[in-house]
Amino acid sequence: MARRGPLRWWCAGRDEDGRTSQDDACARTYWGVSLSDTKIRIGTRGSQLALAQASEVRARLMAAHDLPEDAFSIDVISTSGDRILDRPLSEVGGKGLFTKEIEAALLDDRIDLAVHSSKDMATGLPDGLEISAFLPREDVRDVFIGRAAKTIAELPEGATIGSASLRRQAMLKRMRPDLDVIIFRGNVQTRLRKLEEGQADGTLLAMAGLNRMDMQHLATEILDPEVFPPAPGQGAICIESRIGDERVKRLVEAISDRPTTIALTAERAFLAELDGSCRTPIAAHARIAGDGTLSLHGVILTPDGSEMHETRREGVVEDAELIGRLAGRTVLEAAGPGFFDGWAG
Repeated sequence: MARRGPLRWWCAGRDEDGRTSQDDACARTYWGVSLSDTKIRIGTRGSQLALAQASEVRARLMAAHDLPEDAFSIDVISTSGDRILDRPLSEVGGKGLFTKEIEAALLDDRIDLAVHSSKDMATGLPDGLEISAFLPREDVRDVFIGRAAKTIAELPEGATIGSASLRRQAMLKRMRPDLDVIIFRGNVQTRLRKLEEGQADGTLLAMAGLNRMDMQHLATEILDPEVFPPAPGQGAICIESRIGDERVKRLVEAISDRPTTIALTAERAFLAELDGSCRTPIAAHARIAGDGTLSLHGVILTPDGSEMHETRREGVVEDAELIGRLAGRTVLEAAGPGFFDGWAG
């Protein structure tokens, strides 16, 4: 009989050491669930980057638990954010547009876990769901991709830059008020195609996404995160699951990265204190130093980049959430009442 035990495969017809018995029909069982009846269902968006991220999660789970690839299915779920491309995210619902349908699938038990870009996650999750793991963080930096000019500084006056991110738009306008910053919606491939078609002179993307798709060679300038800080959660893949699903919790905890979890706890607390979403230009970057000190750089801007407030805080990693909350309060106090009024949805 298959037996319930540690995070490994047991087979009917094989003993604990994998030796074959007379009946060699291997009915693999994972915590008492036969895989002839079920697979571990991974929900994701359907873009090339999203599929690369889901595949990375699957590969890490396979390695951590010695599982075969056919123990998993990758289930593509179309989201509103993928379908609505003619309007800015700030006008049609913000971050939830990239997660709502996937979270509905989780709640309906159509998938077992969801893979997201952490920067797409709202700070308030639907009842019954939780972020159960963060993978080791990739490069947090933004990159510029220029058609002729190779850096932002080299762009001629009045050049056109395409971006869908309010943070990137605001920071560009602050750096170069002369630039014409336009909305560039769509996945990475769509934005690159628009660039090739001449719809803009350049665009900004996340280095992490390019790395995951082996497209890092396209970057013409890598931006210093001290000067051009990233979005909260940028570069980190997170896994969302149902609260109380112990099977998935045990599965994913083996691949969760503690330093990334600590950093994102601070960044998401900063975001939560500001009630931030895709409707607000907010940047945050938390790092753990060699001596174990956690530092957080947080920034808020007006959409036109004319006003910016930033703070830096540090402390012990156990206070990650408090550090983020206090940083959020600090910039709110500096900005004064009504800073978000009229433009934050």
